[in-house]
Amino acid sequence: MSIAERIPTTTRGRVGILAAGVGLWALAYWVNEWLWDVVLYDAFGLDPESRVTETIHFFIYDSLKILLLLAIIIFASTVLRSFMSVERTRAFLGGKREGVGNVLAAGLGVITPFCSCSAVPAFIGFVAAGVPIGVTMSFLIASPLVNEIAIGLLLTLFGWQITALYVVSGLLIAIVSGWILGRLHVEKWVEPFVFDVKLGGELIDPSLGLTFGQRMQMGVEEVKSIIQKIWIYLLVGIGLGALIHGWAPADFFTTYAGPDNPFGVLIAVFIGIPLYSNAAGIMPLVAALYDKGLPMGTLLAFMMAVVALSLPEMILLRRVLKPQLLAIFITTTGLGIVAVGYLFNAILA
Repeated sequence: MSIAERIPTTTRGRVGILAAGVGLWALAYWVNEWLWDVVLYDAFGLDPESRVTETIHFFIYDSLKILLLLAIIIFASTVLRSFMSVERTRAFLGGKREGVGNVLAAGLGVITPFCSCSAVPAFIGFVAAGVPIGVTMSFLIASPLVNEIAIGLLLTLFGWQITALYVVSGLLIAIVSGWILGRLHVEKWVEPFVFDVKLGGELIDPSLGLTFGQRMQMGVEEVKSIIQKIWIYLLVGIGLGALIHGWAPADFFTTYAGPDNPFGVLIAVFIGIPLYSNAAGIMPLVAALYDKGLPMGTLLAFMMAVVALSLPEMILLRRVLKPQLLAIFITTTGLGIVAVGYLFNAILA
């Protein structure tokens, strides 16, 4: 029996189940820090001032906190975007001229359910539907770069000002990069088979006609699916953050990527590109580095490089982009990320 079939058919029953779930989540989030204070300090008698204790506490507390935040953010965003679909997005962008199309595509990239792993099928579908290459690129850059999970975590961990800087800068990178790529007329560097794909018949939008129970089922299944895929990267990121938080000297990172190093942003971007993670996995590390004194512009550049220019995404994109276009894509997006890092370091100094 599916989750949707077990949900009561009455509106009161459905709302009750949802309210109970939210209440349990709120309780778990509220007692998380208190619980581990009691377990580690009182039950096991560990010294709160010890570096080992601090590292253990950071790892356990942050692991559960990030998982709880991920669960509620993924569930809510999945239910909301169940009113969207690949077909509806593709139809909306089809026929839009560049400029306007780049802005619309970047905005849609934030709220639609794509990530770097879905770059290839999304790219093929958009090109086959007649969406200009530059507009498609704006969508593909914005989708992993600015996503609802990152927004939710940043809002919780750093506040709305930093979150707004992240969203605006990410959208600008996607819009400007896509527009530049469109002006370069890079269609000749797209693999020929992409243009051979034909879309026949009417576009069917599966997001229409979904019941309340089905949307809740989608939310629960998306939480399970995403966490199963990223939990190891999440724990690695939190583990690194715990080690940095408890053991790394305060001046280590500021020496190599701090405000006094003119190449700090470049170093952060070059370190971020080879890493394979997403915003959820990298956020604990960002928080730990922020506590150690790294400038926020450098951290934003680091995070953007990880989620938008990771090596796995480049390998996937190589299936549809020739090396020349892939190199231009990496260079254009990378320069935008570096520029944002330096700009926000100057603004927030």
